[in-house]
Amino acid sequence: MKSLISGMSLPLLLVMLLSLLSGCGYNTMQANEEAVTAAWGNVESSYQRRADLIPNLVEVVKGYAKHEAETLTAVTEARAKVGSMQVSKDILSNPESLNKFQQAQGQLSGALSRLMVVVEKYPDLKANQNFMDLQKQLEGTENRINVARERYNKSVQVFNTSIRTFPNSMTNSMMLHLQRKEPFKAEEGAKVAPKVKF
Repeated sequence: MKSLISGMSLPLLLVMLLSLLSGCGYNTMQANEEAVTAAWGNVESSYQRRADLIPNLVEVVKGYAKHEAETLTAVTEARAKVGSMQVSKDILSNPESLNKFQQAQGQLSGALSRLMVVVEKYPDLKANQNFMDLQKQLEGTENRINVARERYNKSVQVFNTSIRTFPNSMTNSMMLHLQRKEPFKAEEGAKVAPKVKF
């Protein structure tokens, strides 16, 4: 074996070594983890956009529906709760933290839904240009959130697969020690269709 190695030139040895490393998935797994982090950043950005729109929406509704204080307070409190959450990089590997984050976002979504029910009571408000613009922006943001979640889940799937398949799994267990990332899951009760009564 020594005679074989000594007979090879250094550049050839380096090429062989690099070809072995390129097949181990070391760089691929790290690139996939960065893709998960970037996708998570897009999810957070979409949620931040929604949080930024809410105060304006609440102010417009306040002008029309002064006695709907309970609903307006619920929206404001839910937004404050979401804004006060400390979201660390570890949330992607921690199902409990991700679940808390999702619950807070779900509470905000529920409060916004109740706000839209209140809006139905005020035809003048629905015709207000500021409100209509904010509502369109909020609807667009909700769509962005959904797309960002789907893209995040796809990048999580690619990453989780890359650290669990051979030969990457060996490289990961010996060198990187990367942990699976948690995908977004449906909120509790989302499987049951809401009942609409008129």
